[in-house]
Amino acid sequence: MNVDDIVFDADGLIPAVVQDVNSKEVLTVAYMNRESLQKTIDTKETWFYSRSRQTLWHKGETSGNVQRVSDLRYDCDRDALLVLVHPQGPACHHGTYSCFTESLLSEERTQESNDFTIVRTVAATIAERNHERPEGAYTTYLFEEGVDKILKKIGEEASEIIIAAKNRDGEELAWESADFIYHLLVLLEEQQLSFDDVLDTLRERHGK
Repeated sequence: MNVDDIVFDADGLIPAVVQDVNSKEVLTVAYMNRESLQKTIDTKETWFYSRSRQTLWHKGETSGNVQRVSDLRYDCDRDALLVLVHPQGPACHHGTYSCFTESLLSEERTQESNDFTIVRTVAATIAERNHERPEGAYTTYLFEEGVDKILKKIGEEASEIIIAAKNRDGEELAWESADFIYHLLVLLEEQQLSFDDVLDTLRERHGK
């Protein structure tokens, strides 16, 4: 099967559902034409076709929030695509992990659909802070101070975890663990290492 076997509509487009390969969250739905599909295959990063601007666009070209393609599947009619990706930041231009955050069944913003998604959301926010460096943000401060500062904070939080555990203080242990995970995600972003790489390592170990 190749691009020539894919069925495009009358406008030369095909809908592409983009899904996080690990969390299984649907991140966005966009369109591809033959050229953007081929670029996606060649570069292993998502390229789409903008119907409003009538031009190709590379996800993350300006924001840095690229999507590394793990697999590219088509449906039984060959007229729709499922793009499985490792997101390197928010999928939505509003800065959220997924474009699908609003509900027709509730007036409130939808909650995280599973426990794993909150980690994704925090990692996406950290990646956005790294790219935009908003003034006054604590995450910006960490990136500007550099790796030594980030490592110092990780060491401090690890020590706090030990103290909380020794004191049998469950509430404090949960709090300090959350702080540790946040700073670890900052370190991964600073080192340009995806959280997916950590998950892949865990998956490999578990398989053994």
